[in-house]
Amino acid sequence: MSDTITRMIAARQLLQADARAFADAHPGVEEPAEEEVLRWLAEEYGCRFSDLTDVSLERETLALFPPRLLLREEVLPLVRSGNVVEAATSRLFAPEAFEGLRLVTGLTIRPVLAPSTAIQREIKKWLGVGADTIGSIEEEEGIQVVSDSDEDEGNLDEAAEDASIIRFVNQVLTDAINLRASDIHLEPFEDELRLRYRVDGVLQEIPVPASLKRFQPAIVSRIKILSHLDIAEKRLPQDGRIKIRLEQQEVDVRVSLIPMIHGEGVVMRLLRQDRSLQSVADLGMAPHTEETFRTLLRLSHGIVLVTGPTGSGKSTTLYSALTEINDSIRKIITIEDPVEYHIKGINQIQVSEKTGMTFARGLRSILRHDPDVVLVGEIRDAETARIAVQASLTGHLVFSTLHTNDAPTAPTRLADMGIEPYLVASSLEGILAQRLVRVLCMECRVEDHSSASAAFRSQIGMPAGAHVYAPGGCERCRKTGFFGRRGIFEMVRIDDEFRELILRTNSAPALRAEARRKGMQTLAEDGWRLVAQGVTSLDEVLRVSQADISSLEALPNGHGGK
Repeated sequence: MSDTITRMIAARQLLQADARAFADAHPGVEEPAEEEVLRWLAEEYGCRFSDLTDVSLERETLALFPPRLLLREEVLPLVRSGNVVEAATSRLFAPEAFEGLRLVTGLTIRPVLAPSTAIQREIKKWLGVGADTIGSIEEEEGIQVVSDSDEDEGNLDEAAEDASIIRFVNQVLTDAINLRASDIHLEPFEDELRLRYRVDGVLQEIPVPASLKRFQPAIVSRIKILSHLDIAEKRLPQDGRIKIRLEQQEVDVRVSLIPMIHGEGVVMRLLRQDRSLQSVADLGMAPHTEETFRTLLRLSHGIVLVTGPTGSGKSTTLYSALTEINDSIRKIITIEDPVEYHIKGINQIQVSEKTGMTFARGLRSILRHDPDVVLVGEIRDAETARIAVQASLTGHLVFSTLHTNDAPTAPTRLADMGIEPYLVASSLEGILAQRLVRVLCMECRVEDHSSASAAFRSQIGMPAGAHVYAPGGCERCRKTGFFGRRGIFEMVRIDDEFRELILRTNSAPALRAEARRKGMQTLAEDGWRLVAQGVTSLDEVLRVSQADISSLEALPNGHGGK
C-alpha cells in the first residue's frame, strides 16, 4: 500500500468527515461543493486532483481490472507507469477499494482525487452502457444464452426474462432518453453488437461491453416481448411499440426489427408524448416567412404542404400550426402514422395497416365527420393525394407532408403521382420546405477564422466586431460542439401567376425560377441568417442544405439580419 494511502488512514483518526474538515479549515463556508472539498484534500495530503476533462485512458491498463469492481468502488484507472497505476477516486478514506485492486492485479495503486460525477461519466464512457449488468450476467450460472441458429425457444424466453437482461434494456432506454436521442440502433455484426443513438440528427456510437454480442439473442427477445411481437419469428421484419414512463415523462417507443445476416437489427424511435408543443412563433422562422405561414393558417380551404426528408421537423411544424388555430369554432381531425403528440381539442386517428386503416381509407371517413381542418400525416400515394385534393376543393383546409428536396418541386411531385395539373393549381395554396440544423453549444463555441467565414462576413455585410462561430467540444455537448436543433425554411406562396405556370409546365427548374423571382429565400439563405446570429455554423448549413459555398455570392448585401 502506498505511503499516501497510509498517511490518509492515519489522518482519518483526526477527521470526522471530509466536509467537516473543510468546514473547520474554512469558517463561514457552508455545504462546500464536492470539488472544493476534493481540491483542498488533494493539497492537504499531497494527492493529485483531476476533473477528468479530456482524459485519455489506456485501454490495456483498463483491461487489467474487473469492470464490476471498478463500478462498485467507483474507481477509474488512468495511467500506468511500471508497477504503479494512478486511479481516480472520490472516496479519500476508502483504502479497501485500492487494496482490492492491488490484490487482483498485483500493482500499486496511487489515488488521484476526482469528482464522483466525473468518475461515473468516464466509467460509463470507457466501459460502456450496462457494463455492470453484463458483468453480473457473466458471473451467473443460471442463465443460458442460446445462439441464433437451432434455438431452444423456451431457454431463450427464460433468458429474455432474466433480471439482468431486463435491467440492461432498461438502462439503454433510460440512457437514450437522458441524452435526448430520437432513435436507438442495435446493429448485429459478426463479432460485435453495435449500439448507436441518433442525437440532434446525427448517429453517435455508444460504448458497450465487448462481451455484449454473446447476449444478443436474449436482448432482442426482451425487446420483442416488450413490443408484443412474435419471439419465434426471426425470418421476417416485425414492427411494434412500447410505452414507457421515466420520471413522469411518457415516451412512446416505435420498434422495428429486420433480419440481417448476423442476427436481427433493431431500431427504436423515441417519441416523447408529454413534450411541450411549440407555437408558430417558437419555430424560429424569419419574419416574412412566419407572416406568410400565418396567412395560410387563416385560409378556409386549400392544401398547405410541408416538405422535407424524414426527421426534418415537418410534424413539429404542422402540430404548431394546428395548435395556433385550435379553437371552439373549428373541427380539426388528423390521421397520422404515428400520432406523435396528443393535443386536447383535436380528434386524432392512428393509421393501422393491420386493421386496414390506411391514410386513404381514413381520409375518406374523416370527410363524413364534417371537419373544418384536416391533417394528413403524409401523402404517400396517388389515392391519398387525390382525396386530399378533392377535400380541399370542397371547402376544407388540408395540411400534409410530402417528401421533396425543396418547396418549388412539390407541384411536380404531385403531378408525378398522377394528379392533373389543373387540380394541383386549383388546390395548392402554399408550400413550406424545411431542414433542421444543429445549434452550436453556447458553452464551447469558438470563433471561426476560416477563409469561408471571412468571405461570408464580407458578402452579407456583417458589422466590424461581429463574429461567425464554429463548434468546439465540451462535456455538455458530448464533444460534438452542438446542443439542440433549429429549423431553416423556404416558403412558396401559390398566387395566380404561379398557378398559370403550373398549368403550362411540369418543369421543376421553371417553378423554382418563378419562386426565386417572387422573392423566395432558399434553405441555405435562411441558414445564413442563423450563422450571422451565432446560432449555428457555416459548415452545418452547407451540410444540411447541400448548398455550395459559391451560393454565398447570390446573397444580397446586408442579408442575415436578425
